[in-house]
Amino acid sequence: MTFMRRFFGAMALMLVLAMSSAAQMGRLAGEVRDMEGKAFPDLTVKITSDDFGTTYELKTDKKGEFSQGGLRPGLYTITFVSKGQNIYEIKMRVATAENPMVVVNFKELVAKDADAQKKMVEEQAKYDDMKTHFDTGVVALNEVRSLNAQLQRTPAAERAPVQEKLGQLQQMAITEFEAAQKMAPEKDPNLHKIQANLAQAYEMAGRYDDAVGAYQKAIALKPDPGYYLGMGTSYARQGKSAEATAACDGAALLDKVLAATCYRNIGIVYYNSGKMGDAVEPLKKATDLDPANAQAWYLLGAALVNTMGFKQEGDKVIPIMQPGTVEAYQKCIELDPNGVYGQQAKQGLEQIEAMGLGISTKVKATKKKK
Repeated sequence: MTFMRRFFGAMALMLVLAMSSAAQMGRLAGEVRDMEGKAFPDLTVKITSDDFGTTYELKTDKKGEFSQGGLRPGLYTITFVSKGQNIYEIKMRVATAENPMVVVNFKELVAKDADAQKKMVEEQAKYDDMKTHFDTGVVALNEVRSLNAQLQRTPAAERAPVQEKLGQLQQMAITEFEAAQKMAPEKDPNLHKIQANLAQAYEMAGRYDDAVGAYQKAIALKPDPGYYLGMGTSYARQGKSAEATAACDGAALLDKVLAATCYRNIGIVYYNSGKMGDAVEPLKKATDLDPANAQAWYLLGAALVNTMGFKQEGDKVIPIMQPGTVEAYQKCIELDPNGVYGQQAKQGLEQIEAMGLGISTKVKATKKKK
């Protein structure tokens, strides 16, 4: 009696374990449709475990349906085979709970693939058009630069045809870059280049407000010191000194050399427009960041001369020289003793001396280290 109880007890334990193991298995069921959307019978279906390497092979019934149980939980590859050829493959994760129905409709898959191919062709054509507009804009922009240089060498009486052609090329560059911008996808990695070139085209056409807007968009896509430089110059041409300086400050966070060029450029804009007071501070920053640039030192000295004050002493008006004026000219001469800026700096010192301020036009000799 005791033996029988033990035997049946052991059998019961084995039965419970077997039932528990079966309960942990999963099942995959599905249906397959052919190219006409009808049931696809007698199609070979291979279900292979990616985790355990086990493969189950079965066929669809008259309704195009299949079902396979006893699958251990994990990732499976389901391959559909027709006439010995693998025609489709999907991945499916099997769980111990009920799994989603596998539905394969070859009619829909072919239609989707055709749509995908069509979309890819359309996107490629759109990209090609965008690139054509961009490349044409770049050519026009380069010609604008070349004509600007030519215009400087052309006598005033002969400038009209050059200016007319210049205006046409400026508009062409703008039109082409605007077209490229409209065709570019929202997340195109090269969109910042289109915006930056468009900004340059606007700037060369004197549309400085539009240029600033385009530079801002380019910077939002990719903070580039060159974009800050261009934006600073456009702000300066509008007379917005605070914004111009802020743009150069942004460049300084990324590239000190380009930032020096940025400050120097806005200093030149103010200098050429006669705004000497506005030119001083950016030129000081330019010489701080790039102390080896003779042009910046000369412009700083000239700007300081043109902002000097005066005082009345009896019948005489005495000039009050700005601090650093002589030093700026002398530094320019040290860097460019025989060049254009060095010669202009020497003339500047001579003019100061002629005012009776008693300064020396000689460059101080550098003391040798002992």
